[in-house]
Amino acid sequence: MSVFDHIEFDNHEHVAFYHDKEAGLSAIIAIHNTNLGPALGGCRMWPYVSSAEALTDVLRLSKGMTYKAAMANIALGGGKSVIIGDPRKQKTPAMMEAMGKFVDSLGGKYFTAEDSGISVTDLQTMATQSDYIAGVNAQYHYADEQPDGNPAPSTAYGVFVGLRASVEHGLNRSLEGVSVAIQGMGHVGYRLASHLHAAGAKLYVADIFPEGVEKAVAELGATAVAPEEVLGLDVDVLAPCALGAAINDQTLPMIKAKIIAGAANNQLAREEIGDMLVERGILYAPDYVINAGGVIDIFHQRMDKSSNAALRKHIEDIGTTLKEIYIRADAQKAATNRVANIIAEERFSLKG
Repeated sequence: MSVFDHIEFDNHEHVAFYHDKEAGLSAIIAIHNTNLGPALGGCRMWPYVSSAEALTDVLRLSKGMTYKAAMANIALGGGKSVIIGDPRKQKTPAMMEAMGKFVDSLGGKYFTAEDSGISVTDLQTMATQSDYIAGVNAQYHYADEQPDGNPAPSTAYGVFVGLRASVEHGLNRSLEGVSVAIQGMGHVGYRLASHLHAAGAKLYVADIFPEGVEKAVAELGATAVAPEEVLGLDVDVLAPCALGAAINDQTLPMIKAKIIAGAANNQLAREEIGDMLVERGILYAPDYVINAGGVIDIFHQRMDKSSNAALRKHIEDIGTTLKEIYIRADAQKAATNRVANIIAEERFSLKG
């Protein structure tokens, strides 16, 4: 099947496949739209069951990055890259060097950054082969800490800000005593849990890997739950912070939360799920709006003049943007994801 016939193909500008047998690299880069600027999107390494699954993921993720940049008011387009493989078992420096060469081959049309399965150290290795690796030279930190290039702290803070705004709008209360179930305790999920704990929320956490869960239980007083149970917990907020499509036709009936607000990309398996959430009275924070803190961080690191305060303010605007979406959705009796899509498309379709 041609990529043009793929169900997730959305007029993508460029889709490139790369294989380096010696380095063990099989990867795909997808550039969705560059009307607002060069494409930016993280590199994800995951043990996909097939290249078809990897292609589906990279097409969906790159499109989401276009919408994310537009809603975050930054002059960048959307792209993404995926590496097929287990990052805990198969990743090597040679593979990361080969990935750097792959990114470099696109001549600056695409900048990559950190995502699931890829660390700042990996990016630094890629950067030995390309100037188009973001997140390796950082100047600013939203909390006035020493920046190390990892955008996860900014992503987590943005999700926290957005979750808080969602609770204020949907439940008309603060985070004190609010129950939150977090699916995924990786770099972003754990940091989100820390912010919520400091704000007085009651936490339930799950992950297919035990390390983050055990740490959250020990340090944050969280309650551990099985991964297969987390989506159906009777809580105020569900925060998907793992892979995409967690909210689908099979899982939707089990969701009891009043609000869905998390860090994962492409949380809805299909757009119509948003309409179903409205029917069930569940407030949904569009994923590419609430999780934009990382791309905002990378954008500020690339600016000639910015500051810690400017970065923090830009991230905190996520809460304001979400409330504007909620008010417009309420007035139109429309799904929040559809309202966000319309606003984003208006922005990135004005040029080009």
